[in-house]
Amino acid sequence: MRDANAFVLAHHRHSGQVRGCKFCVAVVDDLDAVHGVAIVGRPVARRLDDGKTAEVTRLCTDGIANGCSFLYSRCARIAKLMGYQKIITYTLATENGASLRASGWQCAPGLRGGGNWNVPGRPRADSRNTGPKRLYYKELR
Repeated sequence: MRDANAFVLAHHRHSGQVRGCKFCVAVVDDLDAVHGVAIVGRPVARRLDDGKTAEVTRLCTDGIANGCSFLYSRCARIAKLMGYQKIITYTLATENGASLRASGWQCAPGLRGGGNWNVPGRPRADSRNTGPKRLYYKELR
């Protein structure tokens, strides 16, 4: 996870590192140079954290061809082997989700989120990603 987070910090255009995960996967070339990573953990949304659902919390590449589709496919395959029944991820509403659709994921209707988590009892710094998001999912049966 440390190496995956370092790659995300160096290459992701709008998200930072994650605090925990279930597994990480990378896409590497013939010389073992890393060109992309995916980090998968428990769903961030409490109501989706049912023990049967995994979430791709970060996915980042350096632009290698088909890297995102490869990583999304591998995340789904590994999650299924680990016993998960569903895998989800979110994209910004401005992103087109082509890599997800190419990997067999479906887009749930509507947008999610868009606010922040700052409340008087638990003040939090605003994230750079407070805009609406699209939920993508894949059933792993």
